[in-house]
Amino acid sequence: MPVENEELLKRIEALETAQAAQEATLAGAQATQGAVQAGMSTTNAAMQAGNMAAMVVGSVALVTGLFLGIAIVRSKA
Repeated sequence: MPVENEELLKRIEALETAQAAQEATLAGAQATQGAVQAGMSTTNAAMQAGNMAAMVVGSVALVTGLFLGIAIVRSKA
């Protein structure tokens, strides 16, 4: 009987170790997924900010060009 108990204890310890490894793997996967999602959100925010900056600069350049064009035409007349 004691041999069976020792064998059962060894098997239980092995199962506990395997379960702990699975939990650690799952926690690592969840942390990785969270980091990826945060990175994607940051990338999208930077992309939107860049697009808005480009549109603002383009608008300012357009308006400046219009006024410069008007000023040049008036100066030649």
